[in-house]
Amino acid sequence: MSTLEQLYGQAERRAAENNLTYAGAFAPAEAFELLQLDPRARLVDVRTRAELDWVGRPAIDGAQYAHIEWIRYPGSVPNAEFIEQLRQVATPDTPVIFLCRSAARSKLAAVAAQKEGFGQAYDLLEGFEGDKNGQGHRKTVAGWCFRGLPWIGA
Repeated sequence: MSTLEQLYGQAERRAAENNLTYAGAFAPAEAFELLQLDPRARLVDVRTRAELDWVGRPAIDGAQYAHIEWIRYPGSVPNAEFIEQLRQVATPDTPVIFLCRSAARSKLAAVAAQKEGFGQAYDLLEGFEGDKNGQGHRKTVAGWCFRGLPWIGA
């Protein structure tokens, strides 16, 4: 088991190594461990409501989990209230880990949050489902589900 200092340190090293404009990035297992160790931390799922309904979500209970769409469904338009909604579940000094399907939208959310003063905005690498395999299937090569972390099915 890692310490909070080790987990945050690893995320910050990734930020430095990859020239990230936000606090850092966690591997799925690191994020899960961090959420168990730091009650202040929040996992913010930025996927659409439809994705949660059709695919499932991490089994994180209580105030540590929030869902805020980055792109609205239906319509695929940016959520203009994203930062306002984020402020309803976290303060600028709250460690916030953003999660999406394959770690694309979560990076954009972390950048936006950092720009708005959220100094501990992190990306969750690999996303919930991860990249597609050679047959076009997700949850088979990377991601929260592939790593065996708890999740609630659709």
